[in-house]
Amino acid sequence: MNISSSFRLCRFTFRKCLSRRLQGDTCDRYYCSKSSSTDQTRVVQLKNKLACGPSFQDFIKSSTSDKSYDACNYEYEEYHIPECTTARSQKVYFETYGCQMNVSDTEIAWSILQKAGYSRTHELPEADVVLLVTCSVREKAEQTIWNRLKHLTALKKRSQKHKPLLKIGVLGCMAERLKTKLLEQEKLVDVLAGPDAYRHLPRLLSLAYGGQRASNVLLSLEETYADVMPVHQTPEGHSAFVSIMRGCDNMCSYCIVPFTRGRERSRPLSSILEEVRMLSDQVLQLIQERRNICKQIHLPAQSSSSRVLHAMRRGYTREAYLDLVENIREIIPGVSLSSDFITGFCGETEEDHQQTLSLVREVGYNVGFLFAYSMRKKTHAYHRLQDDVLAPVKQRRLEELISVFREEATKVNMALLGSTQLVLVEGESKRSSEELCGRNDGNVKVVFPKTDLPVQPEKPQMVPITPGDYVLVKITSANSQCLRGHALIHSSLNDRRTSEHLLSKQTI
Repeated sequence: MNISSSFRLCRFTFRKCLSRRLQGDTCDRYYCSKSSSTDQTRVVQLKNKLACGPSFQDFIKSSTSDKSYDACNYEYEEYHIPECTTARSQKVYFETYGCQMNVSDTEIAWSILQKAGYSRTHELPEADVVLLVTCSVREKAEQTIWNRLKHLTALKKRSQKHKPLLKIGVLGCMAERLKTKLLEQEKLVDVLAGPDAYRHLPRLLSLAYGGQRASNVLLSLEETYADVMPVHQTPEGHSAFVSIMRGCDNMCSYCIVPFTRGRERSRPLSSILEEVRMLSDQVLQLIQERRNICKQIHLPAQSSSSRVLHAMRRGYTREAYLDLVENIREIIPGVSLSSDFITGFCGETEEDHQQTLSLVREVGYNVGFLFAYSMRKKTHAYHRLQDDVLAPVKQRRLEELISVFREEATKVNMALLGSTQLVLVEGESKRSSEELCGRNDGNVKVVFPKTDLPVQPEKPQMVPITPGDYVLVKITSANSQCLRGHALIHSSLNDRRTSEHLLSKQTI
């Protein structure tokens, strides 16, 4: 009998004993009740042999030769980069895909790695570690990441001579969903970390540098990273997301999020406030009292048919959603609304689709995220519903929804023509280096020519506009995507006097 078969026998015997103990029996009584005196003697002899044989720790030691390592059962400690890799600072490069939660997860993962001694690079050729923060919400998102991984693997092979220690890791939802395929079948990555395993990243990377493929995709009922302060300061912008919860309990029939991110749990209030204080000089107050809180709310609808919403297990009706919109607009006049919509969900009829179009017209959103439905494994819809809307019909409905959405967004934005908007400058426009872009109080993009501006209207001194500045912009045109205008003057959140002064001057 070899060691592995002995271990299986020990495990089988242990389970039998445990089962009997749970029923109020004992291991000895179990054997005695079914065996003769000779058999009892054999049992005693077997116990003596097991007592003198290898322990459970010996089996653990013998398994360390396996090059694939699962760190799910290890408690988090402070881990450091192995000595063989500390000749120069290890640089980590992040690529983030998917939703705002993945942006937040990137900041959490980077905070943990920074504390462990890593530095960050925004240039792929400089990277020693490439980490992809992934999304599994739609099939297209996964396919994008598969293609990227194949490209990175080819790059890794080509760079073996001058960068032999380059490691590739997948974080987030796709890591949890496709662990076996990523790690063992395709062998495209060195490290896998699920949404609740970012604390283990330093250890996982240490194991990867030791020649093992390391993973931890265990979901948690408690992990909120409440004590990890995300690193928000990035060269890309001057805005940040503050996460107040993780996971989801809604179990919408089309959605895989509960299976990739786990059960819903909230961060402690003290942790949220601490993070907010790092982003602002002022304590959070009610939106109507504070100008430094964006007057924009993301309110996903997904559909406007109460029948489809029931099939999606969303927990509300069309009427309830419209009541919520009305209440929000009563509390925050001029609020900007954004939403998510799915076309072609299981059983959606043409009448259901028309109801969704009518909701878009009635509400009038500033921003929308619109998609055709794609069936995801493990979801309620996969097991219980039929994906019965043909692909051409889905595409046609999506195009109609996009068209109506753009029409209504254009109307909403056109209503701001001639107004003066306070804009937080983010940087250069993507389409022209001669233009700047930023966000107004409703989180709507505003584009305007790059120029120097006065700090005060009564003083001629001109100052360049830089990211992070607040400027007043006169809106001269609009479409469904953004507002356009020309900047008037440098300003601030609390400088109402300047704003009123400029608004009163008709010649400006």
